[in-house]
Amino acid sequence: MAQLSDDCFSGADRLITTSEALTILSDRITPVTDVTTVPLRAAVGRILAEDIVSPVDVPPHANSAVDGYAVFFEDLDPSAATTLPIGGRAAAGHPLGRAANRGEAIRIFTGAPMPAGPDTVMMQEDCSEADGVVTIAPGIKQGANCRAAGEDVTKGRTILKSGLRLRPQEVGLAAAVGRAELQVFEKVHVAIFSTGDEVGEPGDTLAAGKIYDSNRYTTMSALERLGCVVDDLGILPDSPEKIAEAIRKAARTHDVLVTSGGMSVGEEDHVGKAVSDNGNLHFWRLAIKPGRPVSLGQVHAGDRSAAFIGLPGNPVAAMVTFLLIGRPLVLRLGGATEISPAVYRVTAGFSHKKKLDRREYVRARLEDTRDGTARAQKYGASGAGVLSSLVGADGLVELPEDMTELEAGSTVDFLPFSEVLG
Repeated sequence: MAQLSDDCFSGADRLITTSEALTILSDRITPVTDVTTVPLRAAVGRILAEDIVSPVDVPPHANSAVDGYAVFFEDLDPSAATTLPIGGRAAAGHPLGRAANRGEAIRIFTGAPMPAGPDTVMMQEDCSEADGVVTIAPGIKQGANCRAAGEDVTKGRTILKSGLRLRPQEVGLAAAVGRAELQVFEKVHVAIFSTGDEVGEPGDTLAAGKIYDSNRYTTMSALERLGCVVDDLGILPDSPEKIAEAIRKAARTHDVLVTSGGMSVGEEDHVGKAVSDNGNLHFWRLAIKPGRPVSLGQVHAGDRSAAFIGLPGNPVAAMVTFLLIGRPLVLRLGGATEISPAVYRVTAGFSHKKKLDRREYVRARLEDTRDGTARAQKYGASGAGVLSSLVGADGLVELPEDMTELEAGSTVDFLPFSEVLG
């Protein structure tokens, strides 16, 4: 389970940048300590809990990169065709079984081990074979079409580091060095809930004055994409006692508690008081738009505690702050060492004005230009409650704190949703 100090989220009551927020999360959160062993088939998306050192060379032997003929380079005439007898055959999984002799060619196929002796492979397209002999055109370079042993991975090399979130390619690399199982951190267990008498469950008939709860489903989906085990506590009633009881119970068996909205100082907003009474609560005022208010803290239950994330109530603000703060927090708790998503440089296809000292995230859609570069066009309405704008957008254009006006044609940072929700 995750370990949290009582002050790991403190000191952020002033207006802070997203970069500062990520530094706090990276420096102050100790990841989960429980480790489990999983088969390779179950490893994708998990966070590696060990360094993987290759016990073998990959490939384990020199081999041919093409179908052709393995020869000694010194047997070839550099200025005229060379004719050599074919002395044997080597295929993938079926080596020649002996050292090759000078003055002979070995018929060889892609991936087949190179027989001892030959150092060059001539592609079959550049040769002609008849009556057990092969004629080889001049001009090939020594060592051509040969893959060296250990060309991909050398024995003793650390190929994967602890804290890495495993993608299919990392799983494949582990398989290439013979690993059938990997040690990974236990999945982060998250409990998510909503509050508010105005919030209704999708599928129900809405009474007057109510809205359907979308934030819970958006956030649950994002958490599950991160590999979390997510328990849905549903919509809690606006009762201080029931909210406090629910979060205490959830903190006993979960690493993180997540909600959105209901965190103001109004008399009907009971979540903040419940967290404070049963742990610690800090309001982070992020210098961003949309978003700004994020509540982070801990809920204590006996000898352990769970992190608490209180997202804004507006749907777009909830999504953006989860991607910028909630996602890195969950990844760090889960043992990941890299919690900052990659951003890409694109051309802005729109102009925009913004406030100084505030980072803005503009919903945008990418389009191709005639020169093949990507151009970001502002997409949809800019309101923090317009959830449909996230559906049509490909990601977020990130405008830094020191910018006050963006001119069309400028180069900007772009955070694709595929980078943080894939």
